[in-house]
Amino acid sequence: MKRTLMMVGMLAVSAFASQAAMASADLAKAKNCMACHAVGSKLVGPAYKDVAAKYAGQKDAEAKLVAKVLKGGSGAWGAIPMPANPQVTEAEAKTLVKWVLAQK
Repeated sequence: MKRTLMMVGMLAVSAFASQAAMASADLAKAKNCMACHAVGSKLVGPAYKDVAAKYAGQKDAEAKLVAKVLKGGSGAWGAIPMPANPQVTEAEAKTLVKWVLAQK
């Protein structure tokens, strides 16, 4: 019985994590992020996997990237600047950045 409950709990957590990842991918599409970015390959901007690798282990990565999503930036990935995204709320930016940093 204990083992069954544990398996059900693990499945529920796994389903929730998958749902959260899907929701974040959908959010990235809805907020037009995918017009310039892709998970595994460079488009106009860097691949999300490359962003995750560059910022892996940096304690302030989430805050840095949330600010970049909201305000835009330039120079970190080349000559093409990332524009500000006024259509993205701070909460949405945090959700998107957590999802991006989780890409492998």
